[in-house]
Amino acid sequence: MKAELTDNGFDEMVTPDEVDTTIKAAGTTLVMINSVCGCSAGSARPGVLMAVSNTEKRPDRLTTSFAGFDVDAVKKLREHLLPYPPSSPAIALFKDGQLVHFIERHQIEGRPAQAIAHNLIAAFNHYC
Repeated sequence: MKAELTDNGFDEMVTPDEVDTTIKAAGTTLVMINSVCGCSAGSARPGVLMAVSNTEKRPDRLTTSFAGFDVDAVKKLREHLLPYPPSSPAIALFKDGQLVHFIERHQIEGRPAQAIAHNLIAAFNHYC
């Protein structure tokens, strides 16, 4: 499940320092909070990959942390996602260190990968 993203150009953030450094960097950063949830993560991962592969505008950085495995990194990441409650899987877009777009688990559940991709492409066109 990690390899589905890392084999496609996503960098892992496994420590709190990596999260802070990456999120605070200038430009845009896409973060996929990965999880083992079959139905939600099973459409979120392909949706994210569809989005970054089918758009002219895309984030400067593609990153991922895995809830339940990269525990400290995800805890730090969730500080950057406040006031949103913990959610995994989830997809966040940051611009110049600020959260500008967030897709929570309840917005992923029951939706096909194509719908998630369209949502992200619209965000990329607006912020990237």
